[in-house]
Amino acid sequence: MSSRTTNTHPTYVAFPRGINVGGVIIKMDALKKAFEALRFKNVRTLLASGNVLFETKTTNTGILKKAIEEKLKKTFGREIGVMVRSKAEIERLTQSEPFKGINVTPQTRLYVTFLSEKTKRTLRIPYTSADGNLRILSATAKEVCSVVTLSKESGTLDLMEILEKEISKNSAMVITVTNPA
Repeated sequence: MSSRTTNTHPTYVAFPRGINVGGVIIKMDALKKAFEALRFKNVRTLLASGNVLFETKTTNTGILKKAIEEKLKKTFGREIGVMVRSKAEIERLTQSEPFKGINVTPQTRLYVTFLSEKTKRTLRIPYTSADGNLRILSATAKEVCSVVTLSKESGTLDLMEILEKEISKNSAMVITVTNPA
């Protein structure tokens, strides 16, 4: 058993939106302190992504989301949307192997888009663009798994446009699963 894990409280992952991109720079030690101030245990940040692992006895992710967003606004003086998922949810997603069978090349980008609210989906899933470079493999009430093959004709922004138009305008957080060299 890891010395960092107590196993007395559930583990969660917080995905703050827009941290350390587009000029919004937040130091990971400051982010960690903000989470510790919420009395979360075993707080760990992941690289400079802004993603945070933590333990808490609170099991309602809606309450956690609200508390974290309020603390981040108070600490950093700006609205920062947050997606919260339990470790168990992340493990279930991983175990489902949503990208199984995908041939990953240097032009391939695999994405999981986390949804903060139930959305009206008009797009038929699985979806493949006419050129085959944009694919939405699966979608649930909580996430969408997508693949982009970068080309002169299409890329990540094209996928984002489809996701915003057809799945979710303001409730999504995109996580890059892999970005091959």
